[in-house]
Amino acid sequence: MVGAQPDEPGRGPEHVNRSDLSGPADVVQARDVFGGVHFHQDQQPANESRPRQLPSDVRGFVNRVAELRVLNQLRDDEAAATDVTLWVITGTAGVGKTSLALRWAHSVRRRFPHGQLYANLRGYDPGQPVEPAQILDRFLRALGVPAPAIPADLDDRAALYRSRLADRQVLIVLDNAAGARQVRPLLPGTDSCLAVVTSRSMLSGLVALDGGRRLNVRILAQDDAVTLLQTVTADYRVGDDPTELAELAKLCARLPLALRIAAERAASRPFMALGELIQDLRDESALWEALTAEEGEDADAVRAVFAWSYRALSAPVARMFLLLGLHPGPDISTPAAAALAGVSIGQVRHLLDGLVKAHLVEQIVVGRYRLHDLLRAYAVDEERRSANAGERTETTRRILSWYLHSADAAVAQTLPFNRTVPLDPPHDVVPIVFTSSAEAGAWLDAERENLIAATRAAADSRAPRTAWQLAAVLRSVFMHNNAFEGWFATAQIGLEAARTVGDRHGEAETLESLGKAHFQARHLAEAARYHQAALAIRTDIGDDHGTAVSINALGLLGLRHRRLDEARTHFENSLAIFERLGSRRWHALLISNLAEAAYETGDLANAVELLENALAVQREIGDEGQEGNSLFFLSMSLRELGRLDDARQAITRALGIADEHDSPVWLAHWLVEYARVERASERPAEALEAAHRAATVQRAIGDRSREAMAFDEAGEDLRVLGQAEDAIAFHRRAATVHRQLKDSWQLALTLDHLALDLVAIDRIEEAEEQWREAEVALATFQDARAAGIQERISALLARGH
Repeated sequence: MVGAQPDEPGRGPEHVNRSDLSGPADVVQARDVFGGVHFHQDQQPANESRPRQLPSDVRGFVNRVAELRVLNQLRDDEAAATDVTLWVITGTAGVGKTSLALRWAHSVRRRFPHGQLYANLRGYDPGQPVEPAQILDRFLRALGVPAPAIPADLDDRAALYRSRLADRQVLIVLDNAAGARQVRPLLPGTDSCLAVVTSRSMLSGLVALDGGRRLNVRILAQDDAVTLLQTVTADYRVGDDPTELAELAKLCARLPLALRIAAERAASRPFMALGELIQDLRDESALWEALTAEEGEDADAVRAVFAWSYRALSAPVARMFLLLGLHPGPDISTPAAAALAGVSIGQVRHLLDGLVKAHLVEQIVVGRYRLHDLLRAYAVDEERRSANAGERTETTRRILSWYLHSADAAVAQTLPFNRTVPLDPPHDVVPIVFTSSAEAGAWLDAERENLIAATRAAADSRAPRTAWQLAAVLRSVFMHNNAFEGWFATAQIGLEAARTVGDRHGEAETLESLGKAHFQARHLAEAARYHQAALAIRTDIGDDHGTAVSINALGLLGLRHRRLDEARTHFENSLAIFERLGSRRWHALLISNLAEAAYETGDLANAVELLENALAVQREIGDEGQEGNSLFFLSMSLRELGRLDDARQAITRALGIADEHDSPVWLAHWLVEYARVERASERPAEALEAAHRAATVQRAIGDRSREAMAFDEAGEDLRVLGQAEDAIAFHRRAATVHRQLKDSWQLALTLDHLALDLVAIDRIEEAEEQWREAEVALATFQDARAAGIQERISALLARGH
């Protein structure tokens, strides 16, 4: 449909080989003409993804000999290994559950040749724990499922996840779980995989109901705690009294997190007597106990160590630590940290290095950092006590502005024609400057969770304009990879934020976003409701551009429902506004949409004229996405006019655009038209190959409707090749999908084709059944094309076939 844009990277037809496209295709088994190659149900891709997500192993890991011995029964005892599919590692905060899990996971990762998945569920962060649907989205991507193919429903995601893990050997580490509800959807359904869960909770349900083995991690023994201190300080200090080390271990409650922080501070002061450091920590512990409510000895000890280490930082480094507590997302990049602190990249690297050396911040990869949940909670508490509300508001405003303008800059590189929200110039921040579309796309992928969190933080921090603007900017990002979870979440947040302050322009923008999300998810009734609400607001406030955009959206809905007169009226009304506004891009887009309506009514000559006019503008302004769509419809019109050479030239250029822009969405959709041109040119074998490729890519990107259209074309090609039985199989599969999607038009076309297959092998009565069902479906449409098909079917039935 005209107006679509690319969803995610792919390759053009001349570069797509069968190994690339051998991914799962839920197609009936049917021979094609290429060496007996089959479409197989639930076939695994030849180039299946093997994720390697484990964070780096723990530096200076010591002790835990008994715990590792228990876990190692998996590595050492094959019989026991098949009996253990879930380990639940529990223990108090800071006791070293994650360190133990990661140390052991690294030691056994070779037992899991199909990869390792890791997620921090953030069950005890100051914010909300991560929803299992978010983790499933991330895991499915890592397992090779393209974003558009990931279902919106949690149960469907979990089912697809289990299917992807079936017969694979994958290690899954689920860190910092809040409870069993968060974990269960993430558990594999096969004994060839192993899940390791860490939590402060006992997670009794996972043990009792899910067959988990629990390993409770206790605080270190005194000797082990002293050994840890000695290991961390060995290269910096010599001659420390073991008695004093034991005292330091006691003040740290023998918890590894606190011990490492204390050891790092001791190592950074090699000439300071250990007794002086211990006295400082004793004083800090007494102060902490006086200032805080009683939460237990371990918690008090850990926080006292935090405070002791924090107060030893230089003022700039200490300020950086507190500011990190204000960051809305789970991790932070160096440029984002610079924006948060209002300093240069060079300065912030120095500050972050200081925090890493103090063991208060972890560097997870080059240029990205995160806080342990306990340290984050401490930073938040300390910041609230030490900073004034005005400074906190300004810091929050600064980081949210940075994310907004950086996201807008990324969209300008990746989707330049989709920037629809004018922003005020950034104040006091320097957003990222992207030099290529690939660089901008990689940044958007890396910052996805932070951008969603920033949208939510903007609403929570009373920055509603930033909230709805971020949602509007992200609309373009989510629209082009069908990332429905983030799309629906941010659009709803933006809508509520705009309504809170009566910002009707922002309300309309977010209503439009929700309308587009529901349209792409094929929730057409909901899409119409949101687009009509946006139109009402835009008309009322005099937003002519927005009004025309909303009218066009209603026209696209008319096309989807095959209410062609209604669609044409909407397109004409939208076009009139854009002509008055002088928008050449939208003028061309609306002409192309009118051409699609003309094609569907059978007015082919008019469609060709309109499309040639649209193409002239689209080429002049460089709008290659819309050019490709116009070429697609031009090919369809030319083919039906019998101008096959011209049609092939048009669709070949469209496929070249798909290749140049790395868009599998364009590629797969346009390949079906290429197949039709080849079949019309009496090249059915080449047509079948194109349909095969289209169906496989459509399955990978998750568009069931267009996948079914590719099945239908494959069936047509097979019938021409004299393989009617195989054609029937493809047509039946296509019809099943169209029924499920309640697409009466495509169902009628496919049933007509299925009937022709049946006639070809003299199954006349069965063919007539298909034609009668097609007649019922066609009766709901009033256009000339539908009437022509219905007349032909009626004539065939009247003469007995």
